[in-house]
Amino acid sequence: MSRASFTTNSSSSESPGEPEADACAEQTRRAVLLGALATTACLGCSAHARADEDPPGSDERPQKGDVLVFSEGDKEGKLITAADLPAGGPPVHAWPKDPKTSVVRSASRLNEILVIRLDPAELDDKTRARAVDGIIAYSAICSHAGCPVTAWVKSDVGDKEVFKCMCHNSEYDPRAGAQVVFGPAPRRLAALPLALADGSLSVAGNFIGKVGGVQPG
Repeated sequence: MSRASFTTNSSSSESPGEPEADACAEQTRRAVLLGALATTACLGCSAHARADEDPPGSDERPQKGDVLVFSEGDKEGKLITAADLPAGGPPVHAWPKDPKTSVVRSASRLNEILVIRLDPAELDDKTRARAVDGIIAYSAICSHAGCPVTAWVKSDVGDKEVFKCMCHNSEYDPRAGAQVVFGPAPRRLAALPLALADGSLSVAGNFIGKVGGVQPG
């Protein structure tokens, strides 16, 4: 009975159903068009996302042979030369850069480096051994809580200028391997050996010491 009723209703409404069929077809065409547009938009978003991704190697630690470039200021991205470093400081903030691929290793904040020129006679033996013409380099990340080390000021416990983290006032003496001279930092800054060729600075080896702050727990 229900089947007969369904058949009868279909037959009796055949003519009025044509506009409905056309409407359904139009809706289908619109759905297909909208789907195509959405797909194109998504592909565009994906391409844009890929374009914004950091290039391979940009989060790797400094490698032997990397050159150093400015990480901030008007010269950001430019090669750092010995002439860019004033005697006695202040330090310059730098990123390592792969000279073969031109990739700047700036995807990790742990790669930022402090570079400073001091009187070689003021450096202790270990520090002098990894310096070139009094130029030395250290991690720019405080070993206490991982804040950036940004200040070059007179020490709270001496008459010489030192690196200082303004978060919790930890101080480091770059003349003595960036050992802690004041504040809560538990260890010295990691040191980065340098080389000098044709006036340009490059990395001579891996970081010496742990980079970054104390991990919770």
